[in-house]
Amino acid sequence: MELAKITSKGQITIPVYVRKKLGVNEGDKLLFIEEDGRIFVANSTMIAFREAQAAFAGEAERLGLKDEDDVVNMIKEFRKERKERNADNG
Repeated sequence: MELAKITSKGQITIPVYVRKKLGVNEGDKLLFIEEDGRIFVANSTMIAFREAQAAFAGEAERLGLKDEDDVVNMIKEFRKERKERNADNG
């Protein structure tokens, strides 16, 4: 258990142990989540990353992407099609 003191401006210094566990550094943003009368602190970047992962869950399978080469090939095909469209419109 770690302890932090609140300044007159409402600021605290987050103990090193807690910063390491959260994976946060200077300038990072924290998210405060209220749940069942408790407040949890989370790394906002990691929460956003997890939400993005959940949103894309199953998309690789749906698109038939089995490995990194499939992703690279899909991007190359997309760029080729975009270049062709731009050439037709230019």
